[in-house]
Amino acid sequence: MPERHHLIKPSAASVRPHGLGRRIQARAAELVVRIEARLVRWFPQREFFMRSEGHVRFLRISTRLQAGVAAGLGAAVLVWVGVLGWALIGQLSAGSNARSLLTREAAVASAETRVTRYRANLDAVAGDLKRRQDFLEKAVQGVIGPIPDTLPKGTVSDSSGETARTVHKISQAMPEAVPLARIEARQIAFAERLTRFADDRARAASGAIRKVGLNPATVIADDARAQGGPLIRLGVGIDPRFLRMAASLGQMSAMNAGLAHIPNTMPASFQYISSGFGVRTDPIEGGAAFHPGLDFKGPKGAPIYAAAAGTVSFTGQRSGYGNCVEISHGHGLITRYAHMSRITAHPGQPVTPGTPIGLIGSTGRSTGPHLHFEVRLNDRPVNPRPFLEAPLPHVFPEKSRTGKGPDHG
Repeated sequence: MPERHHLIKPSAASVRPHGLGRRIQARAAELVVRIEARLVRWFPQREFFMRSEGHVRFLRISTRLQAGVAAGLGAAVLVWVGVLGWALIGQLSAGSNARSLLTREAAVASAETRVTRYRANLDAVAGDLKRRQDFLEKAVQGVIGPIPDTLPKGTVSDSSGETARTVHKISQAMPEAVPLARIEARQIAFAERLTRFADDRARAASGAIRKVGLNPATVIADDARAQGGPLIRLGVGIDPRFLRMAASLGQMSAMNAGLAHIPNTMPASFQYISSGFGVRTDPIEGGAAFHPGLDFKGPKGAPIYAAAAGTVSFTGQRSGYGNCVEISHGHGLITRYAHMSRITAHPGQPVTPGTPIGLIGSTGRSTGPHLHFEVRLNDRPVNPRPFLEAPLPHVFPEKSRTGKGPDHG
């Protein structure tokens, strides 16, 4: 009977590790063989012969030597590329930091340089302020026109003597600040001059408004009823002379706005006035009759213009007037344009002096092509002549009589 230990078979657990190791070794050997095969293909063994003094010598370069040299070169290239990349990254980072630093330094330098310039060279600062003052004066004159050299002096104080004494005192106490004191004196003189100009223009506008039968205070009050906005006070810390200038400019602007709504622009290019305002002989039935406007004789189809700024309040036909347009100018003023061959305006349309609103015709009660023009104050007809012939002062040159028809008034 055989011995017992010869009949016991080895278990699977004891066999598996030895089999796994053999497989790994086999694959590793296979991989080495493949690599060696590729190296042989890439770097085949080469033989060179050299002939020297009648002798031939053979030089053999093995695959292993070629692969070693190639590996060394590849490693050197990788090291070189890595060093260059690191240097490039360092340069970019340094450049970015430098640019950021320069930007911050420039922002600080702009303020620091200005402060340093104020401390070191008041003359240069005064030169800058003088150029700015020149620009401001030219800008103001470009809007309101040239300011006359001679203006009434009773409406505002004259500080020329006071500012001269101020400059003298500063020259003794702080000589370096004299240029700035002179600029301040010039600004005060300009403000007072502009105040006198505004007062003079407002006074002239008020007189012109009174001549056509309107109350200047009523005109300003009507405009004030259509204003609003947030309260932003300007009186804190501002020289009273400049506040006085602002008040005068506001008064002048209000008066100028009132003038723009007075019918002072000729409503058509006409040949002559064929009928005046008041009592006349009726051209159709004869006998005495009241004519509530002016008749401007002109060719059929000639343009008709708005006589002042306002809003078109009516377009259509009225008995005796034919095709008619009415414009409301505020302050109780209405202008009426009648006998049109064509109406080109529409209700609610805002107009300015000289805006085309229709064409001359002979519709309604008419004996030939002409424009019947009326001015109505509180719904009562008044003579248009004083309005058209009044020499209204226009404060802003670019706005005076812009785009209107020929002035034959």
